[in-house]
Amino acid sequence: MNSQEYIEVSVKITPYSEENAEIVTAEICDLPYESFSSEDPFLKCYIQKDLYDAQELKVVLGGLEGYGFEIEHSANLMPAVNWNAMWESQFTPIIVDGKCTIKASFHKDLKKTRYNITIDPKMAFGTGHHQTTYMMCRALLENEEAVRGKVVMDMGCGTAVLAILAAKMKAAQVYGIDIDAVAAISAYDNARLNRVGKVIETYCGDASLLQRNTYDVLLANINRNILLQDIPTYSLCIRRGGLLFVSGFYLEDMPMIVGMAANSGLEYVSHDTIDNWCCIKFRKP
Repeated sequence: MNSQEYIEVSVKITPYSEENAEIVTAEICDLPYESFSSEDPFLKCYIQKDLYDAQELKVVLGGLEGYGFEIEHSANLMPAVNWNAMWESQFTPIIVDGKCTIKASFHKDLKKTRYNITIDPKMAFGTGHHQTTYMMCRALLENEEAVRGKVVMDMGCGTAVLAILAAKMKAAQVYGIDIDAVAAISAYDNARLNRVGKVIETYCGDASLLQRNTYDVLLANINRNILLQDIPTYSLCIRRGGLLFVSGFYLEDMPMIVGMAANSGLEYVSHDTIDNWCCIKFRKP
C-alpha cells in the first residue's frame, strides 16, 4: 500500500459498548472501508479519499435506528501516509518459542525455524507482536497432534497468522473469518503468500458464519465481550473431543470466560499468561 490520502470517519456511539461498535462495523463493512478501530465512545473507520461517499454512508448509518443506541458522525481528511514505510519502521521479526518465525516480506537473511510465516499486514491487525497473538501461536505449537489432519477455524483472523500456522502444521482444512473486510482480504493474500492458499478459506462476517461447518479446533483471539457473547455458538460448532483456544482479555476476566464456557458445555483444560493477558484452552467432552 503506497502513499494514499484517507478519510477518517468518527462515529460517536451513545451509549458506547463493544457490542454496539460491532453492530455499526457490520453495517459499514459492506462499503469499501479498509479498517476500523474502537476508541470509546468512537468507532473510527478508514477509507481511501476517492472511494468516500458521504451520502452512501449517511444512508447506511440511518438504517441503524431502533438498535437502542444513538449515533452521530464526522469525516476528516487524513494526511497522506506511506503505509509500507510505516510498517517497515515498526514491524520487527518475532520468534515464538524458537519454533515459529513471523516476519514481513522485507525481512531478509533470518535464521529459519520450523515454521516460517511471512505477513503483509496492510492496515489489519495480527502480526504476532501482541501478547495474545503470541500466546495463541504458542498454544497451537503445544498442541500439534490436535491440529494435524484436522479442521481448524480462526475466528477474527486478522492477517491470518494463526490460520497460516495451523495450515503449516498440516491441518487438513483451515477457515478464517473476520468482520473487517480488509482483514479478510489480507488473510486471503497472506495465505497465498505463504503457499497455503489451497488449505485456507477466508470470509468477511461474524460468528453466524460458523454454523456452516463443524471444527476440531476453534481459535478466537478477539475481546472479552465478544467472547462472552459468542462462546455458546463456538461450542455448538466444535466437534466432540475438539478444542477451543481463546485470548484477547485480561487475567481478571478469566472467571467470566471460564464460567460462560462451562455453561456452554466446555471443559477448562489450562491457561497461559503474558503481562496480565490471558489465553485459555477448553475441550468439548
